[in-house]
Parts: sequence; structure tokens; C-alpha cells
Amino acid sequence: MRSAYGAKENGICHHQATIVVDVANVMGSRPDGWWRDRPGAAVRLHAELAALAARGRPVLPDDTEPEEFVMVLEGATRAAAARINAAQNDAGAGVRVVQADGSGDDAIVALVRELSGRRVVVTADRELRRRCEAAGAEVFGPSWLIGLLREH
Repeated sequence: MRSAYGAKENGICHHQATIVVDVANVMGSRPDGWWRDRPGAAVRLHAELAALAARGRPVLPDDTEPEEFVMVLEGATRAAAARINAAQNDAGAGVRVVQADGSGDDAIVALVRELSGRRVVVTADRELRRRCEAAGAEVFGPSWLIGLLREH
């Protein structure tokens, strides 16, 4: 079903784009010692994403509005949620944290299915890429996100 003529331009039926970050995969792509302190690495990634979101500019190609970031924590990185919540104030706006009860990949696919609007998943995991694309998401590799974080 197509939206009414001019609906997007007038903000009717408009949904903010969402970037879902496979935290374990993105952390694993940076040789910064993350393996010594997985929760600490997730907290650092959250701070970097919050700074990127705070710029208030779109980061996705062809987007005109800033996107929301969703970090999915699994396994040992779940401990980062308490540290992020304790330190979070307005600096964390624009970054939501989701703790996967089981598989982080399953949680990411479920999020992609629940979200409306443009959905982008950041991962290098081939199977997760396939599942997310089948659910209607675009997939970018960790190097894309890491490049954005370096620019900031």
C-alpha cells in the first residue's frame, strides 16, 4: 500500500530510521583490547554512538533526519547495561540498549521485524546478514560504522 501523495513530505506516516548494532561483532572487528573487558568495550562503544547521535545529523546515505541507534548486548557484554544506565544522561539520547535474553542474533532479527521504517543492521556475520535482509533490513559492515566513529 502506498502512502498518500505528499505524506512523507508532510511528516504523515513518517518513521525514523533505526540502526541496529551487533555489539559483539562490531567490538570484535576492532583490535583495541575488548577481549580483556567486554562490558567496558561495550560502554565505550555506547559513548561513541551517543556522541555520533548527539551531532543531530543523518549518517545513512539518502537519509534527511538523524537515525536512532539500538545496541544489542549479549553474553558478557550484558553487564555493560547497568554501567551505561548508571552513567547515562542526556549524552545517551538517541542510543537505546537492548539486552538479549539468549542469542544476540535472534534478538536482532526480532527487532528488525518489530521496527517500522528504514532498518539498518551493522554486522559482518553472514548468517545474520541473510536473516536480516530476509526480514527487510539493509546491512552494513562494521567498517562503515567504525569509519563514522573515527570521523566524529
